[in-house]
Amino acid sequence: MAQDERGAQEQRVQQIAIYGSAYDMVKNALERYPREMWQYRPSPQDFTIHEILVHIADSEANSFVRARRFIAEPGSGVYGYDESGWAKKLNYHAQAVDDAVELFRWLRGNTHKLIRDLPEEVWRSTVVHSENGVMTMDEWLDVYTRHVPEHIAQMGRVYQAWRAGK
Repeated sequence: MAQDERGAQEQRVQQIAIYGSAYDMVKNALERYPREMWQYRPSPQDFTIHEILVHIADSEANSFVRARRFIAEPGSGVYGYDESGWAKKLNYHAQAVDDAVELFRWLRGNTHKLIRDLPEEVWRSTVVHSENGVMTMDEWLDVYTRHVPEHIAQMGRVYQAWRAGK
């Protein structure tokens, strides 16, 4: 095995571990933010913490399907979606945060179990994303490994804005 390939596999193992720990990241983050501020919107274009949590679940539902397409239907198409449009049209504030977090836990955990021991050739699979073009499974893993930490940082910014406005 070439050094570059071994390095890529080692990086993937680390990413899979981070990917699998995302639910714990979310739960730990939520302990820092009082529920009474989860509806706070710093500006009209910003998501509230409530909306971020429901978005994470919706995004994970998309990711759940995408991962399976890489494995079972390589070369197939996957679709992007309008995140802000979903938040408005699906009335994220009417959805229960606890349900969204539990759905995220289940979806992420199930996919984590699925991807932990995939053969190397599956990681070379591609799909065609409607917005981003051809995407490898390693790129999918990178996107979803970063997704939750990016939104936790976003929650922190919402919290700081709420504190500054008190």
